[in-house]
Amino acid sequence: MDVAARVTSKGQVTVPKAVRDALGIEDGDEVVFRVEGSRAVLAKVPDFLDLAGTVAVPAAKRNVAWDQVIRRTKSARAAARR
Repeated sequence: MDVAARVTSKGQVTVPKAVRDALGIEDGDEVVFRVEGSRAVLAKVPDFLDLAGTVAVPAAKRNVAWDQVIRRTKSARAAARR
């Protein structure tokens, strides 16, 4: 789908309705622009809370404080480098 939009004097662009509909972009959603060569790609920023429960976590790793997870990860990476 190719849809044109005009850049204003302030550098703003309105995302056309057809593009918003195709990407599921709604009022208040965040988008990201990625520059690839001479092109820019627009994508909706995913809501990571929507991913909750989609990754299986072993029972031994559940209910662990985040700082402890980081410490264990750093220790495991350091040991792997040796």
